[in-house]
Amino acid sequence: MNFQENLAALDLEYLWHPCSQMQEHQNFPIIPIKKAQGIYLYDFNGNAYMDLISSWWVNLFGHNNAYISQQLKNQIDNLEHVLLASFSHKPIITLSQRLCQLTHMDKCFYADNGSSCIEIALKMSYHAHFLKNQTSRKRLFLSLSNSYHGETLGALSVGDVKLYKDTYTLLLLKNLTTPVPKNDNEIENSLNALKRLLDKHHEEICAFIAEPLLQCAGNMHIYSAKYLKQAVLLCKQKNIHIIFDEIATGFGRTGSMFAFEQCEIEPDFLCLSKGISGGYLPLSALLTHNEIYNQFYAPYEENKAFLHSHSYTGNALACACANATLDIFEKENVIEKNKALSGFIFNALQNALKPLIEQQVVSDLRHLGMVFAFEVFIQTKERLSLAVFKKALTKGLLLRPLNNTIYLMPPYIITHEEIKKAIVGLVEILDELKKG
Repeated sequence: MNFQENLAALDLEYLWHPCSQMQEHQNFPIIPIKKAQGIYLYDFNGNAYMDLISSWWVNLFGHNNAYISQQLKNQIDNLEHVLLASFSHKPIITLSQRLCQLTHMDKCFYADNGSSCIEIALKMSYHAHFLKNQTSRKRLFLSLSNSYHGETLGALSVGDVKLYKDTYTLLLLKNLTTPVPKNDNEIENSLNALKRLLDKHHEEICAFIAEPLLQCAGNMHIYSAKYLKQAVLLCKQKNIHIIFDEIATGFGRTGSMFAFEQCEIEPDFLCLSKGISGGYLPLSALLTHNEIYNQFYAPYEENKAFLHSHSYTGNALACACANATLDIFEKENVIEKNKALSGFIFNALQNALKPLIEQQVVSDLRHLGMVFAFEVFIQTKERLSLAVFKKALTKGLLLRPLNNTIYLMPPYIITHEEIKKAIVGLVEILDELKKG
């Protein structure tokens, strides 16, 4: 047994991995990673894997990015962490100012992961309505069909992906769901369904929560900015808060810095995480406006404080990475460069997948910014997502399909040559699976 195999065996003895059926790993070893650089992960046997999903959508500028790493090292020499109750530090003050200026919002409240950020938004929305009217009936939330907002109980309650949610139904908050349009032809029907729901329940709804434009865990479903704008306006007319979950869509993924910029509307609450620290350290931020903040601002004895906290809230090291990430956006004109890169990737995919589309093996090739996806229809002995994942590893590619949806969400530093190589490998995978 070599070193890699020994590590994998120890892993199975002591670890329980996320979103995994551990029994499958009895015959399919876990892969310990020794190091990473750029878009590549390296195991202890020297194998390299292109990280085409940015390690669960967090890595923007490559692993071990020289600039972010240096800013992290600089911060370590000064301050690693301090409680954020009654204390602060320069990295978080700088970051908060920058995020507010980027989003045209006023205040930042921090946590350390996306699900926690959603929980804070739900609580803060309910609490704000309660402070306005303690007899308020606003105790429900409204979300889109096919949505996903995380896996803690509150976040799970407002999601609609049955795979994650159904087992825990008896534990969840009551939630209302309105249909997301599957295409532009469904916009009018979806808006009419929303109007009917609001007419019946608007006095009970705290907030409408949505992932703007792209439902990532919902099989990378892309939907209309026109629909979202109209849906938001309808909710605002009924005194319903708007929560935008940009945990996955923020920081350039959809072609703009934040997806809501493409909708010509602003939320009451904005949830950010994943790419915020460039993939280095856990961090999330909930942004809101002074109108909300001022409802909680009062003498302590009035019992209006928002008493929510996490031990590592606003960690100085994570904030240093986040500031470094924003530096790169500012200095390297990333959003504009990504527009050209996105076009190149999509054209390359269109050309490479054309024969498979004609054979009806592949359908619905789509993209939004730096997110690319398509559906695959191949019968395999084991479920398709696992079959693709395994074959991809043999070709040095990290892919993690969502059911029969294959997607690419690579770091923004991927080169044209790396894209071509990845797509060649992708087509080989599909051809081999097709042959059985």
